[in-house]
Amino acid sequence: MTIMCYNQLAIGGINLLDIILDTLIDSLKMLPFLFVAFLLIELIEHKFSDKTKKVISSSGKFGPLLGGVLGAIPQCGFSVLATNLYITRIVSLGTLIAIYLSTSDEMLPILISHNVAISEIIKIISIKVIIGMIMGFIIDLVYHNNKKSDFHICEESDCDCEESIIKSSIIHTLKTISFIALITFILNAVFNYFNEDVIKNMVSQNKILTPFIASLIGLIPNCGSSVMITELYLNNVITLGSGIAGLLTGSGVALLVLFKSNKNIKENIIILSLIYFIGVISGIIINFII
Repeated sequence: MTIMCYNQLAIGGINLLDIILDTLIDSLKMLPFLFVAFLLIELIEHKFSDKTKKVISSSGKFGPLLGGVLGAIPQCGFSVLATNLYITRIVSLGTLIAIYLSTSDEMLPILISHNVAISEIIKIISIKVIIGMIMGFIIDLVYHNNKKSDFHICEESDCDCEESIIKSSIIHTLKTISFIALITFILNAVFNYFNEDVIKNMVSQNKILTPFIASLIGLIPNCGSSVMITELYLNNVITLGSGIAGLLTGSGVALLVLFKSNKNIKENIIILSLIYFIGVISGIIINFII
């Protein structure tokens, strides 16, 4: 009976139990980072004076440097945290982009599991971090005068902010994680259906367009994208440049949080376009150099 029930959950070659489990694991990884981000935002919004807020807003000129380093930590937790901090303008756009570009997500665990040489791992991470930092500083330099402060995240939400910042943070976290879990479930199902062989055939037939395709895959807000890009590179299906292109655009589920929480759709599209453009150009340049 158990085996029969288990088999009934397998539809079209897709095992729903595995997908549900993967979705829960991916979502639970985000919980502490989301909670910390919302708690920090609540503290700044409700406990700090206006003068203190201005100091925080104007002290982020070295944000891309720190963001580039923190983003390299495995998983996409820091990119999720940074997204919420950017939406409320606690960190700059350059810092956000630096973290997005340097985010490792599942790349590092995959490289280690394949016994990749330490020198190769350091090279890949360093390239991502350096590109993230450079582009972060450039973006902050260009958009410096356009930066504005907006520390209000609760005005349109029924979250009992005045009653308890802990309760409010939990409510915001649960609302966001529910949205992430839904989209992650759908994406996990898609990744289970369109396996790596499908993507492998696609990139092997379009060598010139591979950086464009890899960067597009990286934008998929799911850890499966970084796993797929890393595996394709390790199996010599794509070049280092194309691999870097896909890994630069892979910020995990952070983009989901951005499009859900940031009401400025035009700004979200600009950020998405910036990441994609940087990924593609970086991949093409690396392919020519290395």
